[in-house]
Amino acid sequence: MGLESTIICVDNSEYMRNGDYLPTRLQAQQDAVNTICRFKLRSNPENNVGLITLSNNAEIVTTLTSDVGKILTSLHHVQPGGLMNLLTGLRIAHLALKHRSSRAHRMHVVAFVGSPLSVDDKEVVRAGKKLKKESVVLNIINFGETDVNTKLLELLVSTVNGKDSTSSHLVTVPAPCAHLADALLTSPVMASEDGGTGAASQFASGSAFEFGVDPNEDPELALALRVSMEEQRQRQLEEDRRTAGDAPAAAPPAAVAAAAAPAAVTTAAAAAPAAVDDTAARSGGTSEEEMLQQALKMSLEAGSAAAAAAAAAAAASAAPPVAPPALAPDFATMSEEEQIAYAMQISMQDCEPMEVDTKAAEKPAAAEVSGDTEDLSSVMADAAFLEGVLNTLPGVTPNSDVVKQAIDSYTGAAGASSDSKDKEDEKKKKKKQDESGKGSS
Repeated sequence: MGLESTIICVDNSEYMRNGDYLPTRLQAQQDAVNTICRFKLRSNPENNVGLITLSNNAEIVTTLTSDVGKILTSLHHVQPGGLMNLLTGLRIAHLALKHRSSRAHRMHVVAFVGSPLSVDDKEVVRAGKKLKKESVVLNIINFGETDVNTKLLELLVSTVNGKDSTSSHLVTVPAPCAHLADALLTSPVMASEDGGTGAASQFASGSAFEFGVDPNEDPELALALRVSMEEQRQRQLEEDRRTAGDAPAAAPPAAVAAAAAPAAVTTAAAAAPAAVDDTAARSGGTSEEEMLQQALKMSLEAGSAAAAAAAAAAAASAAPPVAPPALAPDFATMSEEEQIAYAMQISMQDCEPMEVDTKAAEKPAAAEVSGDTEDLSSVMADAAFLEGVLNTLPGVTPNSDVVKQAIDSYTGAAGASSDSKDKEDEKKKKKKQDESGKGSS
């Protein structure tokens, strides 16, 4: 195609708000202008395109340029309003073409008319003769109000062509129309110098090129679209795979509840001693009798836990069964001295055994039984030892009078019991000696 300077006249009157051309008449024009600009500029890189609005007094939006982005940016800022003035717009377009960059460029005007015309035939003929005198090619796209405007527009185009020329055309696109731009692809507006329209087919919305972009014309855009589509496909596959993997992994609610039940029991059992410790810590302002009762309860819980652990270990090693722990006594019927004694006895049971030599394991079973049943009365009679044990109990004050009386009474009873036992042992020895003396005589 030869060098050409084109002015596109856009109808932006109030009629362009109608939706008979999807999505609206104005947006349909925007798509069509985009198609025409790309076709003109790709046909010859030296071509120029300008933009004029026809509403009210008509004004130049973009001067002649080869930058499609500049034209489209200005076009998207155009808002509908007022009434169309076609003849004034054609005069302004002619003046703009006179200031084209090169006189070798052919002057071309493309006008979109979608509003009813309010001019008489004499004005139309006068404007057409002036364009013919200046050798301006006029192509008019008649859409929207086709029934009202067709007669006047045919008169205008025939006046511009005259008797010898057929370069100007009138293209009528009746409503409804899904794509105004696609309707222009086979029209004379998009025709080449030889009159063919095959070159314009690549600008159709459903062109043969992938994503509607010719890789030879814009390889970077085609590559970016291809990469974006591939990334979207990979994300979709990954999401489908994740959805399919999560479905069989979901456990039934009953199984989840059954699995959570033992954990809940274990948590509750582990939290019980901590709750008792917190209660004992908060009871600093209570009486000493309540402190002693809390200490006894904690000792009983510790003893029960130790006995349960020993029973489980014995059952696992096929050892003789361990007797279950005795029930806690009734503290309401016990005196303070009895409660303190019971607490010390439980504490002695919880003490860890001392390390022994490996040779002790080789002693006879009878020796082990006798060692287990050893009398602890001598240990319990030690007042210093009892005070040390009471210091380890939370909430117990060893320096109080009640605790000291209980220790004195317990150590005195333990000492008396040990003395009586020693006397019994002496009597048994004397009796044995007497019997042995009688046997010898």
